[in-house]
Amino acid sequence: MALKKYKPITAGTRWRVGNSYAEVTTNEPEKSLLEVKGRTGGRNSNGRRAMRYIGGGHKKAYRVIDFKRNKKEIPAKVASIEYDPNRTTFIALLNYADGEKRYILAPQGLQVGASVVSGDAVAPELGNALQLKNMPLGTVVHNIEMQPGQGGKIARSAGASAQLSNKEEKYAVLKMPSGEVRRVLINCYATVGIASNSDHQLQSMGKAGRNVWKGIRPRVRGVAMNPVDHPMGGGEGRASGGQPRSRTGQYSRGLKTRTKGKGSDKLIISRKNGSKLAK
Repeated sequence: MALKKYKPITAGTRWRVGNSYAEVTTNEPEKSLLEVKGRTGGRNSNGRRAMRYIGGGHKKAYRVIDFKRNKKEIPAKVASIEYDPNRTTFIALLNYADGEKRYILAPQGLQVGASVVSGDAVAPELGNALQLKNMPLGTVVHNIEMQPGQGGKIARSAGASAQLSNKEEKYAVLKMPSGEVRRVLINCYATVGIASNSDHQLQSMGKAGRNVWKGIRPRVRGVAMNPVDHPMGGGEGRASGGQPRSRTGQYSRGLKTRTKGKGSDKLIISRKNGSKLAK
């Protein structure tokens, strides 16, 4: 991926760093794979505002993505790499040999015209989907299932990936994007490669108006509110507000929020900070 630095011809472009979309090959989505996507504007069924800082934004259509990769042993050609307004990574349109079309998450480096396939006995090559038990150790994967047949749940955002570091009896050991090391059932499917658009986090909006185009309205700081509105509000002059916390009083630093005795604790070998969970 390549970034684009804008010339400071206006105040909004002075700090803007955008995506050049060098990998994207078309701006016309496949109409048969589009669905209507409604928006609430942060309102509930009574029409009252239930969530703050949501509203406006450009109209979007939802692209139906094949997270399951359950079209087995049928090769497909990559027809295009496209931008998806609903996610940070790019998507790839596949034309299967039997005539069907599907979208998948595009891995980094996938080119138009490339051939991809999913199945139990396919090669662990870029864009192919196969069970973790059939991959060699060290393989970098994304769109990883947590339960067989459920569809990919892990490592789906831009630049995300996990590395297969070990295989046990019925589990594969993965090093997650966060640094956490955990077990996943070895017959779960995953796609080989790193999710595309890896420089997404290096972009800069440049102005608040670009976030409004995305449906994100300006957020008011807690310290600028009154005491009745936020725990950090009030005070004489410009008070710091004390230890940062949420509107409901939950501290943003140091407070452990993971449920004790959670079912997935037995699958986690070490957390992202390298510590082991207490048994």
